[in-house]
Amino acid sequence: MTNPVFLAGPGQLATAGPGDPLEITGDAARHAVTVRRLRAGETLDLVDGAGTRAVCELTRGEKDTMSVTVLGISHEPAPAPRFTLVQALAKGDRDLQAVESATELGVDRVIPWQAERAVVRLKPERAARTAAKWDSTLTAAAKQSRRSHWPELAPPLTSGALAELIAAEPDTAWYVLHESGSRGWREHTAAWAAATSLAVIVGPEGGISDAETARFTAAGAEVLSLGPLVMRTSTAGPAALAAFAAGTGRWD
Repeated sequence: MTNPVFLAGPGQLATAGPGDPLEITGDAARHAVTVRRLRAGETLDLVDGAGTRAVCELTRGEKDTMSVTVLGISHEPAPAPRFTLVQALAKGDRDLQAVESATELGVDRVIPWQAERAVVRLKPERAARTAAKWDSTLTAAAKQSRRSHWPELAPPLTSGALAELIAAEPDTAWYVLHESGSRGWREHTAAWAAATSLAVIVGPEGGISDAETARFTAAGAEVLSLGPLVMRTSTAGPAALAAFAAGTGRWD
């Protein structure tokens, strides 16, 4: 079984090497010692979220502080191609379900989207709390899946701002998931092999409006169907990411 993963403090792993002692405080230590109940002599991984992984031995732990000794350091390359999920805000925490599964499936960037037909509206007074929920979900999923590279959580976008982003990133293959898509997945897999970045846009419960679809395709996106079955907004994005991972060789 792989070691449990915890996030090191900023810069803590920058110069760390085998044999070095480290002291970890805060949420990471509390989770290791109080929740996971790790004891002296057990091993764990510390990551910086940017590809550095330190295999460590716990030497002491109490409440929200733990001391470890570094056994080994590795620097893992970022997965390629880069995956982006643009997830519409959705009721019943279905957007968070999508973020959780997408993180476990290897997404590299998550963008919350205020779609026209979304039931949930991102009000200014709730923006900070909503962002904290998304970040907490992403963090827990990154730890659970033992990732050394953690996804970026981008600021939420309106449909207009999303169209501008699509146009600003022409090297990214942007896909709008919609049942009107006429080209199937197999027609795209050859292009994926050479792509440096793939992005999928998932609508809310009420679907993506025709105006939004037209706006995104005008900016450079393609419309893609997931097949004859209708999926919830919490399922569609992770399903597309799984297809990306298989089609680009990230699962080889």
